[in-house]
Amino acid sequence: MTESTNFSSRFTRMETFIQQLQDEICQALEKKDSRKFQEDCWKRKEGGGGRTRVLENGSFLEKGGVNISSVHGPMSDELAKQLGTKASFFGACGISLVLHPRSPKIPTVHMNLRYFETLSGNCWYGGGIDLTPYFPYPEDFRHFHQTLQQVCERCIPGSYEEYKKNCDEYFCLPHRQEMRGIGGIFFDHLNGSEEKYFNLVHEMGEEFLNAYLPLVDRRKNEEWNDEDVEFQHYRRGRYVEFNLIYDRGTLFGIKSNGRIESIFMSLPPKVDFRYNWEPRKNSPYHEMNGFYQPQNWC
Repeated sequence: MTESTNFSSRFTRMETFIQQLQDEICQALEKKDSRKFQEDCWKRKEGGGGRTRVLENGSFLEKGGVNISSVHGPMSDELAKQLGTKASFFGACGISLVLHPRSPKIPTVHMNLRYFETLSGNCWYGGGIDLTPYFPYPEDFRHFHQTLQQVCERCIPGSYEEYKKNCDEYFCLPHRQEMRGIGGIFFDHLNGSEEKYFNLVHEMGEEFLNAYLPLVDRRKNEEWNDEDVEFQHYRRGRYVEFNLIYDRGTLFGIKSNGRIESIFMSLPPKVDFRYNWEPRKNSPYHEMNGFYQPQNWC
């Protein structure tokens, strides 16, 4: 995807991986839905580009996006400060997906895997995966976390607890004193020259479908009502708050002059912002609100 030949073999390996992973995930999701992904290929004038795939108004997905990008060019001082590095010519490639199912019984899911490199010698991997459910199904939450734990322990023994803690702290709304969902794992600035970190990113991408699709299959035929949708739209508001105020990927995309339509692909199609609204007491939604705090799912 990138025209630059100045980056390491690690960079081109990551590019190849994310292209293959995008195809694999999109094909699996299309088998669950009645519609196909729309594809847009785009270029960034400073260098590089990407491939955005979006599916809207499907039978399973109300809105979903699976995007890959590989961009490069000179880094501004502002961007360097945000990334904690020195301003230099940089390259960044990765995959980012967000799936907003139509059914309130099926959780929203997010995953991002990325590699960053500068010609001055800095390089690192980063990424994360987290779940935002709207209905209290603890067995689903355990499956999701246990799948992530197995990947972490297989690649870097002892890492799951650290990466889970990172996720609980990162995907958090401090002004609400709650998480946006039930977490997952999150890591950043993992030394790009160490093979174990590529293995972690690679395995996490390959296990995404195993972590998420079983939840879809369990809940896709369950009925839902207007009150279920009301709570789903209320919690989607929290998702929007996080992405527009705190999300590093959103900020990086904007500050690196990324494609705005691809950056804001992550936002849900229908959201409610209602003044001082709370779910009905003794309802499943009131119970679900109690899960938006760090918990031990393994």
